Order: sequence, then structure tokens, then C-alpha cells
Amino acid sequence: MSERDQSVGAERIYDAEGANLASIKARLSTITYLLDRYGVLLLVVGMAAVSFFLEPEVFLTWRNVSNIFRQISFNAVLALGVFLVIVTAGIDLSVGSTLALAMMTAAVLARDGYPWPLVILAPIITGGLVGTVNGLGLTWLHLPHPFIMTLGTLNIARGLTNLISGGVPISGLPEPVRWLGAGNLRLANIDFPVSFAVVLICYILVSLFLTYTRTGRHIYAIGGNPQAARVSGINVDRTLVLVYTMCGMLAGLSGLLLAGRTNSGFPNAGVGQELDAISAVIIGGASFFGGRGTVLGVFAGALVIGLMRNILNLRNVPVFWQQVLIGVVIIVVVALDVLRRRGSSSLR
Repeated sequence: MSERDQSVGAERIYDAEGANLASIKARLSTITYLLDRYGVLLLVVGMAAVSFFLEPEVFLTWRNVSNIFRQISFNAVLALGVFLVIVTAGIDLSVGSTLALAMMTAAVLARDGYPWPLVILAPIITGGLVGTVNGLGLTWLHLPHPFIMTLGTLNIARGLTNLISGGVPISGLPEPVRWLGAGNLRLANIDFPVSFAVVLICYILVSLFLTYTRTGRHIYAIGGNPQAARVSGINVDRTLVLVYTMCGMLAGLSGLLLAGRTNSGFPNAGVGQELDAISAVIIGGASFFGGRGTVLGVFAGALVIGLMRNILNLRNVPVFWQQVLIGVVIIVVVALDVLRRRGSSSLR
């Protein structure tokens, strides 16, 4: 065989290998895209299937389903606020304490005889104030990471919660507040939890905000590359203050729903709740690196945690083992996110 023939044969082999490699990359890219877009929904379906298999006579009863909806409501609202922060590549550790402060604010106002509209609005305003402090502290003080600022407000809000309550629970909330947290809407002869209707409204509004407003698009841009966002003319500091304020307001609403559900405010409410909210966001497909995630994914993440807790409760699994399992799920999901990013980089 001549040198020319050998050269032509080598080129054909090289072209074939290149085509095979391109085909493999295309397939991997498609799989990555499908997992990114539908992976958490498949996880929800899988969790529901496992739950039905383990408890077929109980799981699909409307009583159990509505109980799941009611149980996940306050965490789903809390996770929605945390999601906005994480999209900007930030974090808010204070949402659990903000929930408690808002909850106790409602209980104290109710105890002192204030009208129910104020009892409903005050927790949301209180949460918004805490969020604004977080945003202003982060932008004005130029702290290296929101972890530091929100860790501080975590302790401040928890301390204020104990100060205004005297460290003791306060029960007895107005009927409209109890209706929001524990009431039902009668739809087609089915009792639908009011708190879950509030969740759906919040998720629809935030989804519309992120999709169809300029500020919503700016939030994703900041998470993708804050320096590039500044250069392109986005007011990063103002947007961050808005995001943390919204997160605080949603934490306040979450506290209001929990207060209505329990008909009380208690100082130790929300302890560790920020971890459940962050878990729902990460399980739902958002990334700690920012710039990525969907409202639907967050809802699915909150539902996954709710389904997990529900089936573990039905199987009488101790709460401590539930915490262990959720922790393992978080580690696995974050590890998969890191692998996904590495895989995406290698496919470019």
C-alpha cells in the first residue's frame, strides 16, 4: 500500500471517529437537557409511585393528598423566596427566623386586639423589612458574601422574636388568619386547602414576574455573571435589594400561613426551616452557582420533600431518620449538579 493510500485511510478513520464523537456529544447533550428540564418531575412521579406501592390504601385518598398540600404550603412559599435569592448566586439563612418573627408579630397583634387586616399585613411587612435590611447590608457594606449578612439577621430576627413574645407561645388568632392557614375552599364537592391556593397564586405571580418583566430577566443575568450585568447597565445593587425584600416578604407570608394552621405563634418556629427551603430549591433544579432554575422546579422540589416526609410518616419512620434521608438527597442532588456543569463544559 502506498503512502498516499495510507494517508487517505487514516483520514477516513479520523473522520469516522470525529463523527462518532460528535454523535456521542449530541446524545449526551440531549440527555442532559432532558434531565435538566424534566428530571425533577420524574422524581416526583417516582416518589408518588413508591408511596402508592408502600401505602396503596392510604396514599391516594383525598384526605392524605390534601394533608400533603397543607403540610408543604408554608415551606413551598418559603422556598419560592429562597429561590429568587439563589438565582442571583446568593443565599438567605435568615428566612427561618424571619418566619418566626412574622408569625409572632401576628400573634402579638392579635393578642393586643388589633383588627384582623393588620394582623394579616403586619407579618408580610415585617418579613419585607428584614429582607430589605439583608439587601441593603449586602450592597452598602460590600460584604464578600450574603452568607455573612443573613447569618447576622438570622440571630437578630430570632432574638427579636423572643423579645416581643417573652419567649412563650401565644395562641388565639382571628378567624380570617385561621382560614388562610387551615381553612378549605369547596370546589366540585372537594375541600381544597386555602393555604395551597395561596401557594399556587404566589408561584404564578413570581413565574410571570421572572418571565415577562425586565427586572425578572435582570435577576437571571446577575446570577449568570454579575460583572457583565453591571457593564450592560443593570442596576445590580437595586435589583439585589428587591430580591432580598421579596424573599423576606414571602418568608413573612409563610409565617402567616403557619400561624393560621397552628392558631398560634411560638418563638422556636422555623428553626432549621431555611434548610428545608434550600433543599426544595436545589432538588428543584436550581444551582448554587446562580442564573439557573424555574419556579415549576421549585414547586416540584417542595413536593418531593412533602411526599418524602408523608410516606416516612405513614411508615412510622422517626423524624431523625427523615432528616438523615433528606440530607443524603441534598448531597446527591448538589453532586449531580456539579457533574452536570462539568459535563456541559466538556461537551463544548
